[in-house]
Order: sequence, then C-alpha cells, then structure tokens
Amino acid sequence: MGDLMDKVLIYDTTLRDGTQAEDISVTVNDKIKIAKKLDEMCFDYIEGGWPGSNPKDMDFFNALKKEKLSYSKLTAFGSTHRADLSPDKDPNIKALLSSGVSVVTIFGKTWDFHVTDALSIPLEKNLEIIYNTISYLKKHVDEVIYDAEHFFDGYKNNREYAIKTLKAAQEAGADWIVLCDTNGGTLTFEIEDIIKEVKPEINSKIGIHTHNDTDLAVANTLYAVKHGATMVQGTINGFGERCGNANLCSIIPNLILKMKINCLNGLESLKKLTYLSRYVNEILNKRHNRHQPYVGTSAFTHKGGVHVSAVRKAPETYEHINPELVGNRRKIVISDLSGKSNILSKAEELGLQIDIDSKLAKEVLQKIKDLENKGFQFEGADASFEILVRKAAGVYKPFFELIGFRVIDEKRKGDKEPIAEATIMVKVNDIIEHTASIGDGPVNALDNAMRKALKKIYPEIESVKLSDYKVRILSSEQGTAALTRVLIESEDEEDKWTTVGVSQNIIEASWQALVDSLEYKLLKEIKKNGK
Repeated sequence: MGDLMDKVLIYDTTLRDGTQAEDISVTVNDKIKIAKKLDEMCFDYIEGGWPGSNPKDMDFFNALKKEKLSYSKLTAFGSTHRADLSPDKDPNIKALLSSGVSVVTIFGKTWDFHVTDALSIPLEKNLEIIYNTISYLKKHVDEVIYDAEHFFDGYKNNREYAIKTLKAAQEAGADWIVLCDTNGGTLTFEIEDIIKEVKPEINSKIGIHTHNDTDLAVANTLYAVKHGATMVQGTINGFGERCGNANLCSIIPNLILKMKINCLNGLESLKKLTYLSRYVNEILNKRHNRHQPYVGTSAFTHKGGVHVSAVRKAPETYEHINPELVGNRRKIVISDLSGKSNILSKAEELGLQIDIDSKLAKEVLQKIKDLENKGFQFEGADASFEILVRKAAGVYKPFFELIGFRVIDEKRKGDKEPIAEATIMVKVNDIIEHTASIGDGPVNALDNAMRKALKKIYPEIESVKLSDYKVRILSSEQGTAALTRVLIESEDEEDKWTTVGVSQNIIEASWQALVDSLEYKLLKEIKKNGK
C-alpha cells in the first residue's frame, strides 16, 4: 500500500476531545506540557481546546502565545455561528479569533435529524450557517478545518443533504473537510463504502475523525486512509468521551510500519511513541494500560515456555514487529508456565549467566514452580525473582538477619483510629539493632521500624518509597484464614521494582515483600558501584 499517498497528517485532539472523558481533568500547565511533547514529536496539528466554552482553554491559548511551538500548528475548536447571529457578532467566533491561532477547526451539523430536531432550524438555513461561518473565518485565519459532525449517520439517513453540507463548506473555502463518526457506531465496511462514494463528490482534502463505541475506531481510520483521507484525527491512548476516540498510539505505527505511509517524522518519531503514551498517562494521572497494542508493557511480553524458547531463536516467531521500533522492549515473565528458556532469558536480562542445561537452571525452575504453587507470583515481581535466582546460585549474601519483630495494633476508643506500633530486632555485620516505630497501620509501622533499624548502616534506603501496595486473597473459601499474597511496588530516584510475599498472615506476607524491596535496593547500589 506504499503508493497510496506520500504523507498523512496527524491531528491530535487529546487536549480537547480527549479531556472530555469522564475521568480526566487537566490544568492549563498540564495542557502546556502535553502540547510541547506533541510538538517535539512533530505532530502536524494540536487542537488546544474550545476557547468559547471555558476560561481554562482561553488561558491555555494565551499561555501558548508566549511559548511558541516549533513544528506543530496549534488549532482552536468551535462551532458554526448561532442561527440568530451573524458570524461577526457571535461570541464563540470572536473567542476563536482572539485565541491568536492561525488554524481554526469548526464543526457543523451534517445529519438532517440534528438540524431539524436539535437546532430547530430549516435545512437550508444550516447550509447558510456553514457557508457564512467558514467564509468569514477564512478572511481572518490562514487555515480552516471543517469537521462534518455525525457525517456517517447523516449520510445513511439523507445522503443528498449530507453531501450538500460538505459542498457548502467546500464552496466557502474550507481547507479540509473531516468526516466524523461522532457516535462511533459506523462499521468498517460502511466507512469504506461511504468514503468511496463521497470522494468523487468533493474536491477538498479529506480527513477522518472516529470514535470507538464499536471498538472499531482504529480500523475505521485506517480504511478511511486507504480510500483517500490524508488527515487523521485522534487522541493519545484513545482518550475521549464514552468509549474514547481513535487511538493515535495504534494508528501511527500501523500507518508507518504496516501501510508504509509516512507521518510525523517517520521512524524517528515512532521510536518515541511508547514514551509519549506513558508521559501523557502520567500527566493525566492515569494508570498505564499494560495490554495496549504497541506501547503497553505487555505488548511484547512472553510467558509460556514454548513462546520464550522460540523468541530466543527468532523474535518474529511471536512478535509482529521489533518492539524497539516504537520505543518498547521485550519482556520475559516467570510463572508456573515457565520453561528453562524463560529462566535463562530472565537471568540474562538481569545480568546473570546460567547454562540452560545446568543443574542450577533446573533447580531455579523447580523452586519457582513450587513457590507459585503456594501462591507466589513472579511475573509481576522481578526484584523478588532476581533475589531468588541469586540465592539459588549461591551468589547472594543477605544484608541483614531478622532476630524478631512484634507488631501491636491497638484501638483504645470506639471513635478513634487504631494505633499501630512495631518493634524489631535485626543483626547487621554482628551488630544488633533494636528499635520501635509507629505507623498509620501495622505494615506501615513495621516498614518504619525496619528502616529506622537499618538506616544507620545503609543510609541509601531512605530514598526508597513505597509507591503501591496490593493484597490478593488466594483461597477465599478459608475465610479470614485465607492465604494472602502481597505485592509491593517501590521506587527511588532512578527506578521502580516490585516484590512479593505470601502467607496466611498478612503481616508476614508484607514482611517478606518489604525485606525483598530493601534488599533489592541495596543490591542495586552494589551493582551500580561495581562491587
């Protein structure tokens, strides 16, 4: 398909359509950070917001006047003028022009049902509104993009009128006409058929804007490109109202790698895609979708032993692309499904050399299977796995020895929070440290006491922060005596790691994971310093 077109322009609407998702809220500073990152990636258009709808968006445009983008065109979004006002009197149009952008995106009604029932105006009046709005804006800005809202639904309901709306925009001077599947209900074969019919009817450049209500937004976008659309609108990670918008993190690599169509800065931008996806998630305070194609942490993760064995010989056996092309990486996880290939690959990843046919490889594999049978889970606990392998290989010396601990959780009054206190005794290099500490709960108290006891000898542990704590009941039929698995995610200034503990006693399970977490930090320091 490489001869379809030279380039497809990418129009990002994360800062407007993406922020309409019910669980997303952004500040002006958040929007500025994302806009700068998109600009670095050479996105062609960045839709900054709707300046006529809220003060925050206008503040964003005013801020961007001072911080110029180096590559991307900043666009402002708005609607066609009100039926009872001329364009020059409409406050929404005035706001668009006062935003200072050189590119404006205007949406108008294409579906006759919306014109007669939502706007309650004659069909001809809507055509005049489209024409007048665009022709007025073309006198004041360099470029006008017309979003034909609900185009595909409108086309299916009244083909003749839907085409008339496009022609009104074209005659008014619209630089682009973007066909929108606003409700996200159009199927891929319908997109294909309709665009093939529409393309000969208009001369303007065509774009595509799809929503994901049928889980087809990416497919619909790619088929639109196949049949002549040269602008793609979408959002990073597919954020958007209801089920989201077309996911640019899937569309961009599909265009470049699968359809051989150039966009952004080609492979140079592509290798930053995973970073961009995670950066936007962090700014929007969203958890990363590990199963997201191309950029998810599981996108190139291998668990089954047969898969790992094959991937070690030839990655293309179970990977459709090289993960490094999109800035991602291959990951081998360890579980009860593992074979010796998993162990070998994971050990190599950690800088440990193990012969696949050695007694050690068999012992580690059996140990992992035994522990997972008891409830341990190493596929999400790399740090605990590394400590396990080093212990099995006889190359690991614990940094401290537990003599004992005691945890008290006391509630003195019915309306007061319980008081948690932990006392611990550990031996480090023949020195016994005995200390106590309080905490928000028993696990926090134990963590505080352990750090207090160790920080004199290992001050580097003070930089370790517990960033996540997950508890999973593994045998619910046993009620309060159930086996419990604890996963702890820790981080320092450079890294994140996860450790695991399992016991019928939640304090003991937490202790196991806490010990691995601090020992892994100390192990990291040794490796970093080359000791």
